[in-house]
This record gives sequence, structure tokens and C-alpha cells, in this order.
Amino acid sequence: MNFYPFDDIETILPRPMLFITGADAHSKEFSEDAYKRAAEPKDLYIVPNTGHVDLYDRVNLIPWEKLTSFFNQHLSR
Repeated sequence: MNFYPFDDIETILPRPMLFITGADAHSKEFSEDAYKRAAEPKDLYIVPNTGHVDLYDRVNLIPWEKLTSFFNQHLSR
């Protein structure tokens, strides 16, 4: 069975979606594909000079300001 999780991305809409990927990440194409398929509101943030695992625990590379602004915009009431 072939399953691609982004084939049905519209089923979780309308929900704000933030995609974060490293500029040099091998998985960047998956974030870009998901972003293209998703409806608004959405945002794709590419962190320069980082790979896939750099954003796991290298806290100095995690885009905290982007996370904070996105969550404040879309989760506040």
C-alpha cells in the first residue's frame, strides 16, 4: 500500500499551518510540497544554513521568534 500523508492535507483545514525546514535539509522538499498543498492560513519558514537534524535540539538555531509570532497570530483569542 502506498501512503503519502500530504495527499489529503485539505482534510485538516481550515487550520493554521506553519512549516519550518532547514535550507540544507534533505527533507525540505516535503515541507515545500505540503506548503503548496495546504490552504490558508499557512507559512513556510526556511532556516538558513541548517540541515534536517539541526533544528531538533540546537536551540540557538530554532526560529523562536517565528514560532512565537505565528502562534500569537493564530492561536490567540
